[in-house]
Amino acid sequence: MNLLFTITFASLKLIINAKPPMVHAKNVHDLESKSIPRLMWQYFVPAFTGVVVNSLYNVVDRIFIGQGVGAYALAGLSAVFPIMIIMMAFGMLIGIGAGVRISINLGKKDIQRAELVLGNAFILLVITSILVTLFGFLIKDPLLELFGTSEETKGYASDYLNIILLGTIFNMVGFGLNNLIRSEGNAKIAMYSMLISAGTNLVLDPIFIFVFDMGVKGAAYATIISMIVLCIWVLMHFRSQKSVLKLRLKNIRIVPEIVVYIVTIGFAPFAMQLASSMVQGTLNTQLVKYGGDLAVGAMGIINSVVMFLVMSVIAINMAAQPIIGFNYGAKNFRRVKQTLILGIKSATILSITGWFLIELFPGAIIKIFNHDNKELLDIGKPGLRILLAALPFIGFQIIVGNYFQSVSKAKIAALLSLLRQVLLLIPAILILPGIWGLTGVWIASPICDILSALIVIYFLYKEMKLLNREIYLQDLPPTQLIHG
Repeated sequence: MNLLFTITFASLKLIINAKPPMVHAKNVHDLESKSIPRLMWQYFVPAFTGVVVNSLYNVVDRIFIGQGVGAYALAGLSAVFPIMIIMMAFGMLIGIGAGVRISINLGKKDIQRAELVLGNAFILLVITSILVTLFGFLIKDPLLELFGTSEETKGYASDYLNIILLGTIFNMVGFGLNNLIRSEGNAKIAMYSMLISAGTNLVLDPIFIFVFDMGVKGAAYATIISMIVLCIWVLMHFRSQKSVLKLRLKNIRIVPEIVVYIVTIGFAPFAMQLASSMVQGTLNTQLVKYGGDLAVGAMGIINSVVMFLVMSVIAINMAAQPIIGFNYGAKNFRRVKQTLILGIKSATILSITGWFLIELFPGAIIKIFNHDNKELLDIGKPGLRILLAALPFIGFQIIVGNYFQSVSKAKIAALLSLLRQVLLLIPAILILPGIWGLTGVWIASPICDILSALIVIYFLYKEMKLLNREIYLQDLPPTQLIHG
């Protein structure tokens, strides 16, 4: 607790001493005039590096725990995963919602409102993280049972979660505000944030697990320390000369209008994360029922692979979001359309490449996490292949959902987010195993991926018609618009 107060006091001191904002004209100029492919690449490289490094948080923990502690510890950690998704959901509610609003306001050249969004986002992240921590400790045990722990795995899960909950404030503030760094056009700094944080975790994990023999607790402590490093780094950015926006004391307050302004956009990724947690919990209970604890452990490995691939597509989202948001706010619809199409093409290529590698080398992927448990390998190989069989249909769905979020069409974004996870996947997970057993658990995902892809294509078609109409109207001479 003393550390928590020290970090909070230091953060407020940094904010109070912040200098007046200095808008970086180059960032704005690039967003409104630089060629879309070059601009996307400029934003994608640091975003991709950041999210891949970010995904290493959970992947590295699983690798070291699987190799250093064992398969049942890996299964215990898999039960914690849906709880961590819920924690991430609240951070995304605020971080992504505020990020989109900041991009749009920068497109309108409204710096003061963008800074007000930043200040509100900071205080919302602090308050929400404290509430999540308290509530998490209150319902920890029922949650672990709900998400598939057994007598053999519950101890590992509880040890890990107890420590992770203590670092919630650093996690949410660090990741949430880092998203805003990207939204103001400082993609490279956002990348450095993740490199420093994940690098800390990568170095400390083997030391705590193998050298100090701390097991799952060591992995959790390594994660917590890396979150603290991220939080300090991000707060320091917002008092530096490199920041476009400044986190100023006068803006750190709850303004109901701004809160609604943030939450309406952030609700879509928030709902998607909550739905993902529900799906993961349902999956775990069905896996325990039809395949035992090691099936849950196999699912933990599959989740790591899925996270790595999906986060790579999300890097394309991160590159596209400030470009789409800025140009939509500036009413430059041709650049919005170009960015959307390029994002869809890039995500599809990435998804097909990932699918090809998974179908070729499933056994080698499983062995990265645990090489000495044959039963885990026998369960994991078909599970990995079947569950990700429709991966080529996933990438473009993520891009389209992000597009609707970036242009403030929150209802459509929320619908597409919930469509696959809640309306299709949960019923499939509950029904299909009764017919095909463990295979039914695996096969539910690709079936739902294809069905949801068809619905996303329908919404994309309608949106493309609207964009084309706006572009057509912009191309008309003023006299023709008046007569029309």
